[in-house]
Amino acid sequence: MTATTTAPGFLLARLIGGHICLHACMAGLRMAAPLLALRQGHSALAVGLLMALFALTQVFLALPAGRYADRHGLRRPIAYAVIAATTGTGLAALFPSFGVLCLAALLSGGATGAAAIALQRYVGRAARDATELKQMFSWLSIGPAMSNFLGPLAAGLLIDHAGVWLGGEAGDLSGYRSAFLLMALLPLLTWWWVRRTPELPTAAAQAADGSRRAWDLLREPMMRRLLLVNWFLSSCWDVHTFVLPVLGHERGYSASVIGMLLGSFAIAATLVRLAMPWLAEHLREWLVITGAMLATAVLFGVYPFMPNAVGMGVCSVLLGLVLGSVQPMIMSTLHQITPRDRHGEALGLRLMSLNGSSVVMPLLFGSIGAVVGVSLVFWVVGGVVGLGSRVAWKLRASSVPHTV
Repeated sequence: MTATTTAPGFLLARLIGGHICLHACMAGLRMAAPLLALRQGHSALAVGLLMALFALTQVFLALPAGRYADRHGLRRPIAYAVIAATTGTGLAALFPSFGVLCLAALLSGGATGAAAIALQRYVGRAARDATELKQMFSWLSIGPAMSNFLGPLAAGLLIDHAGVWLGGEAGDLSGYRSAFLLMALLPLLTWWWVRRTPELPTAAAQAADGSRRAWDLLREPMMRRLLLVNWFLSSCWDVHTFVLPVLGHERGYSASVIGMLLGSFAIAATLVRLAMPWLAEHLREWLVITGAMLATAVLFGVYPFMPNAVGMGVCSVLLGLVLGSVQPMIMSTLHQITPRDRHGEALGLRLMSLNGSSVVMPLLFGSIGAVVGVSLVFWVVGGVVGLGSRVAWKLRASSVPHTV
């Protein structure tokens, strides 16, 4: 891997390990919290509100977190993220009420977003050219993909079995508390992985220039198109994460089965990202993104017709392969079109736009699901992303004003 000449393999592996642990905390909580809310009798709309809170903090923190990373580098933002994530999930383990689950969602979501900005900025600055960008972001993107498998799976197993081990029954409150406790411990491993990472030189004083605003980045047509495409695809990820537990609950699947379905999606996303570093030189960002949007539209159309967990698992795997290929391409493009000293700011703007949507969309999904059923959510979003593939196709004609 050529990227390791800039970021040695062991260093990159540590960053990936840290990313996995922190993101797995949020992923496990994001699977377990709505199941507990449903068990406690809350409605699909309330679950939508809970899921939206995972993104709400990031809407307000993304830009400040990006600027903070531009000024202070990697370790300090990660330290604050670890404190926030551990505090939130620890409180959920101690007081597993709906209000505390909402607070845990706010803290873990904000922590994961701020840490992701710092990690992505670090890796983007370590790359030397466009091929290395795709390679390194392919490696880094393995972290969230693996954590989306490990977090929900571990949480689901503890929910189903920890109660029995502790003298209770499967799926009781002690199982949920055990799952939340494990999620609270994972961010501490993140700090263990990242704490000795050497900082890269900061990108000069332009990053502190108060006369510039993040919104200036939107003057670039390619940035606007990229953010719109990223929003389409992120909405698909949100739909799958939100609707699958509700659909599984409606069909009577256990927490372990739902965790396995989410996990199969994550494994597929991991596998495709493992292959991408070796294919990076031959991949064209706009072509991968366009193909992924069209394939996602088809899969969303057939997903609700799957009659059992096996069929849903097949769709989850295919969606993981399709959506898993997208993030490295988007991150590579973003770093190419953004001035070097504003990478953190651009990453914050991207995250803010995504999570602004993620606050609203679960509420919308919950409202639609409560009225007409969750199947319609799949079909509506699939149709929108299929039509949005035209925007991705236009990325091929855009100029690249800034290089790495």
